[in-house]
Amino acid sequence: MPASKLYLAVIGVGGVGAAFLSQLAHLPASLRPTLIFVSRSSKQLYTPSYDAVSASDLNSSTSKLLSIPDLTSYLSSAPGKAILVDNTSNQDVANAYPSFLRKGISVVTPNKKAFSSNLQLWTDIFDAVESSDGQALIYHESSVGAGLPVISTLKDLVATGDQVTRIEGVFSGTMSFLFNSFAPADGSGKGKWSEIVAQAKEAGYTEPDPRDDLNGMDVARKLTILARLAGLKVQGPESFPVQSLIPKELESAKSSDEFMQRLPEFDGEMEAYKDEAAKAGKVVRYVGSVDVGAGKVKVGLETVDQGTPIASLRGSDNLICFYTKRYGANPLVIQGAGAGGEVTAMGVTADLIKAVERLR
Repeated sequence: MPASKLYLAVIGVGGVGAAFLSQLAHLPASLRPTLIFVSRSSKQLYTPSYDAVSASDLNSSTSKLLSIPDLTSYLSSAPGKAILVDNTSNQDVANAYPSFLRKGISVVTPNKKAFSSNLQLWTDIFDAVESSDGQALIYHESSVGAGLPVISTLKDLVATGDQVTRIEGVFSGTMSFLFNSFAPADGSGKGKWSEIVAQAKEAGYTEPDPRDDLNGMDVARKLTILARLAGLKVQGPESFPVQSLIPKELESAKSSDEFMQRLPEFDGEMEAYKDEAAKAGKVVRYVGSVDVGAGKVKVGLETVDQGTPIASLRGSDNLICFYTKRYGANPLVIQGAGAGGEVTAMGVTADLIKAVERLR
């Protein structure tokens, strides 16, 4: 029996999206669906007859912009199974996942908002997958840890009957870089906190407005996803303690520039955290943790012992520890680059391959 033809729609061609399209072009033909739709915020490219399109033609496209319901109808009417790759962090697109899935359209995405906002959306997404009887799939490995096998590992642990008791680690490449530079395990850190943040911003490790990293919500979203996969009914990232590293006095700063100009006024607060940890022979890190048994999730500063995996991190790596009944006292540890267009796109591309193999 010949393999059924698969059709691909891609939303988002920025950093991750561009890297994904490059990786897509290098896949063998047997694993590469026919690209029939590609879009960014103000441009879309497609044909009514579902002909293959080239992303390089997007800028010159005159295609009429389709609404999300229109796109759902377009893809569900394709002469084969359709896969949507959403490379955005758009909440409206995330909200539409149940509609896509109910129409038999599979979804592959790094979009954290789909899996970490209200619990009802999470339920609707996976109910739609279950009711599709294998006709629609959802993959979101890159919503936590970019290309690292975090979600697939946790799913495997749960599916094979292991008991996950605790998850903890450093879930932000930005926070990892900041604290590994500010308070390295060997005590060599000399720079002031505001200087380290400025260096990270200049190097592209932070969002254009560093407050989007320092408020801790990116880490909180990732912890929400992992907690839900571990079986906890977490309502959302606002439902548990998240320590923001934005001084209260700067929460109302009118711009990123104003925030950065005034940040040196508060260097003493972060220095005190570092000194207190050093006196106890420890280092300060920004840690996320899920206590599955107690049903508790938290994100914030912690002092950790020298020599532990978290204390020994370097650069901007992520590190995730799974403590389970099967793995005993020594956790299963996943470590590596947890941010960046290429590695995030790698996770998306790997998920696409899994979807293609299952749908065919």
